[in-house]
Amino acid sequence: MQAYFQTLCQHLNSQLQGNEVWLANLRGELSDFARFNQAKIRQAGQVQQQYLKLELINGQQHAFSRLSLSGDLAQDQARLSHSVQQLRQQLSELPPDPYVLYATEGESSHDVQASQLSPATEVVSELLDTVQGRDFVGIYASGSIYQGFANSFGQQHWHQRDTFHLDWSIYLHADKAVKQSYAGFAWDSATFQGKIAQADTQLAVLRQPARTLSPARYRVYLAPSALAELLTLVGYHGFGLKKHRTCQTPLLRMITEPKASLNPQIYLSEDTANGLAPSFQEQGFIRPASVPLIEAGHYQDTLISPRSAQEYQVATNGANEYEMPQSLSMAGGQLAASEVLAKLGTGIYINNLWYVNYSDLSGGRLTGMTRFACFWVENGEIVAPINVMRFDETLYHLLGDALEGLTSERDLLLDSHTYEHRSVESMCLPGVLVDGVRFTL
Repeated sequence: MQAYFQTLCQHLNSQLQGNEVWLANLRGELSDFARFNQAKIRQAGQVQQQYLKLELINGQQHAFSRLSLSGDLAQDQARLSHSVQQLRQQLSELPPDPYVLYATEGESSHDVQASQLSPATEVVSELLDTVQGRDFVGIYASGSIYQGFANSFGQQHWHQRDTFHLDWSIYLHADKAVKQSYAGFAWDSATFQGKIAQADTQLAVLRQPARTLSPARYRVYLAPSALAELLTLVGYHGFGLKKHRTCQTPLLRMITEPKASLNPQIYLSEDTANGLAPSFQEQGFIRPASVPLIEAGHYQDTLISPRSAQEYQVATNGANEYEMPQSLSMAGGQLAASEVLAKLGTGIYINNLWYVNYSDLSGGRLTGMTRFACFWVENGEIVAPINVMRFDETLYHLLGDALEGLTSERDLLLDSHTYEHRSVESMCLPGVLVDGVRFTL
């Protein structure tokens, strides 16, 4: 596909007039997938698709279009020529954009990792053998995800990763279920078998009568999947330069109040080098291997898109247009996962959260609800499932003064979204032990 993309880019060069500039971004995949319900395959197939975003620029005027590529060279070249003509007509009607910024020089890159994937048929066969007798619901997707960039200045980038992602729940009845996921670059049977064994252990507890806890403050352990829900929300507003300059970030106090900070154990970064997202973005700028966002609990840096860089006259660090992290990483701590229950003592073990939102954005206050397998723990032992509860707490408490520890082990959590295409977003997160989380109902 890379050679095909390069041929299309050569064709684009022949379409330019005057001072016009073009930028092209290709996004594609070749994915096998299977959907499961009650431990049976309900849908299976393969998706092969590639979309090209073409942007035409003349001075400060720019417009773009998106095309689905057919793989027929003559047809795709003709459609590109037509798109260039349409975009040229649009440019004549558009006002100048003072914040347009794109790369005009820089080295090209080629980043393709050798595939370690097992055939999808083998994985699915093992999966079905393992989960027989359980109400297993989920989706498995695997295969190649690739992205390319090129411009009329001769810059070219190519990025490809072969990954798998299995996202599933095992239901007991009604809303009583264990939700899990497993993702990576190479399927490991022992890891998967271990997750299913863990789910069986938790399902046994779910069979017991659920406890209803009174609103109060409780000691809490947030598993990596629960922490991911919190940090996904924070990522929408928390780390972009535009949000910081317009005071729309939940980290506002860390900027305006010198003493406001998180716990010194908190190190957050945009870890492009170890994520799935490419090391380049849609305007051709290269992303650093890592951007430190929070270090030792203190605000360090923001994600800066080219538009924000132009608006605020600072250097871009290759952020996407939304200035949201795509490869968020939190450093682990000293707490062994095997010691979590003992360290928790008496409190709540939270596997999953949902409906997480802000109750006070500028104050960094979040609210959300427990979901699926969440348990009441006494003296280091899980004793009963809990009914759904709502928490309301600030980041400065959850990851600040109440934070007791981070697990040394971290989970690689790949985004399971497949809207339009498989996501390349990921998180690498530990679990967190927090003392005194406020539950309101």
